[in-house]
Amino acid sequence: MTTPEKLSDTSGLTQLGSGQVGKPERRLEAFPFRHTGRTTRVTFHCNEFTCLCPLTGQPDYAQFEIAYIPAARALESKSLKNYLWSFRDTRAFHEDLVNVLLDDLFAFLEPRWMRVRGRFNVRGGIAIDVEAERGNPAD
Repeated sequence: MTTPEKLSDTSGLTQLGSGQVGKPERRLEAFPFRHTGRTTRVTFHCNEFTCLCPLTGQPDYAQFEIAYIPAARALESKSLKNYLWSFRDTRAFHEDLVNVLLDDLFAFLEPRWMRVRGRFNVRGGIAIDVEAERGNPAD
């Protein structure tokens, strides 16, 4: 039976609880995932993503869903928040953004499987959903 005082290993985490406010960084952090013997799906729902249109520079807004099955490490949520926030002044097509997020997160975590889904708000009468994944959820 686990002790309630300390269930999670927080060693090495620098952003969570730091009180730092300022320019966001594209620096992700993770903690050891202790439950590698089972399939655990983790899903982040990010409802306030902002970036810029690559042609006009006008803001684009989106909701992101990032789902993955951890291998050795799990993603720390505040570092993800700051990472996503760092794209607010980035000019990019939606398809590129989703794939960059997937590649960055997958390379950092090396999960068994990951999917990134972006649901971009209506612009010019059209909403765009983009989804990309890597790995195999059955592994």
